[in-house]
Amino acid sequence: MLSGAASGLPDAEYLVLSSRLIPGLDGGYTIATLARARQLAGAGVAEGAGPQLLTFDPGTIAAHAEHRETFRQRGAVADVSRLRNLFDEAGADGGGAAAWLRAAADPGIVARDDIEYRTIADAAGNPIVALPVISGDPDWHLSREAVQIYDADGAVVGGVAGFGGLYMAWLEHIAAGLDARPIVVICESRQLGELIALWSDPRVRIIHTIHTIHLEAPYTADAPMNALWTRWLGLADRFDAVVWPTATQRDDVVARFGGSAHHAVVPNPIPAVSRRDDLRESGLVVVLGRLAPGKRVDQAIRAFLAADVPGTRMEIWGGGPEQERLAALIQELGANDRIVLTGYTDDPGSVLDRAAVVVTATAFEGQPLSIVEALLHGAPVVSYDARYGIRDVLEQGGGVLVPGGDVVALGEALRRVLVDDELRTRLSAEGPAVAAAWSPERSLAALTAVIADVVQRPSRRG
Repeated sequence: MLSGAASGLPDAEYLVLSSRLIPGLDGGYTIATLARARQLAGAGVAEGAGPQLLTFDPGTIAAHAEHRETFRQRGAVADVSRLRNLFDEAGADGGGAAAWLRAAADPGIVARDDIEYRTIADAAGNPIVALPVISGDPDWHLSREAVQIYDADGAVVGGVAGFGGLYMAWLEHIAAGLDARPIVVICESRQLGELIALWSDPRVRIIHTIHTIHLEAPYTADAPMNALWTRWLGLADRFDAVVWPTATQRDDVVARFGGSAHHAVVPNPIPAVSRRDDLRESGLVVVLGRLAPGKRVDQAIRAFLAADVPGTRMEIWGGGPEQERLAALIQELGANDRIVLTGYTDDPGSVLDRAAVVVTATAFEGQPLSIVEALLHGAPVVSYDARYGIRDVLEQGGGVLVPGGDVVALGEALRRVLVDDELRTRLSAEGPAVAAAWSPERSLAALTAVIADVVQRPSRRG
């Protein structure tokens, strides 16, 4: 067993795969992916250094170094040397592609004349690889167009079949350098999952995590899905386990598509906080999150004004494409004296400590991170009952659920919580106990059980 064996994690090599990890991008996805890696480090993986975090975005070496330094300063990664990128490692010291990539090149795989290419070069300007540009196609990652591989003299020595061929060449190179222990691959990206679903190394066990909702509007259990999800679900039984962040989403998927895949639930870890009830401000209603259409912040504004509780005010924290429209709406409603667009904050905990109530009118969620964080800070939540995760949390306490899209009901619930001191105090007190279901300890126990199970079973791709 590894050091930290009390966690029960099998003795294995651990790889976490992410399409990219860039500070400030991808919101909850980046937070959850890094939290899972830190969780494994804390459980003793690689003597506390944590899993190898493998990323695939074709940024520059300098940009990736800057990302690592930012994550180091924030304490987001246990050991930043474990954060690796394919394109950082694709070049050789003497120019051209690295030996492992040249070895994968097939002289028979050549570029078509009618395909545009983007060349990735080293710091000296020497070409390493050339990537086909598949514009306007959401399935670009599935293209089999040749990825061109260069030698030290700048000549093309061959190619690999598309991004899948390139990605697998790197993964197989990494796996070749590991010992005979099982290799636990936690795939955090649906696009990557599609490309590695046939990885046949008998040591490899693939656990595919889910971060987002699989449904389109109107986000009911039987709502349509886009083609990306439909295709991915057709591959789900090739993964050794599929991990969902909430039981509700897992149950909806199994009920609709069957249980041929190995479906499990692992809540994303959300650590406890030192809440500051002394900062609580009477009458302060907070909206916290990205100002995007799906968040329906306009409905939260209308619900707040409909509640019409004297002495209350609303702060809307976050940025995004809806900012100008929301500012115009607040002006139109004559609410500038009560509602403020306060912009982005890098200290959301302090905002939540100040909030008397948090309100969300979102149309959908992938995981209930923001709801759990509000409860940890003792801020009751008034929310639409939107898939996924919100019901999983608030049905246990700490807030009030109303039917999705019902602005009148949202306003009435908000008014009830704001005027009823006893109710608000009770909901605030319930919050931390409810949020404990997403604690790092419970999350690690669930993840450990999944890993232990898949390691003892044959690969599903054998």
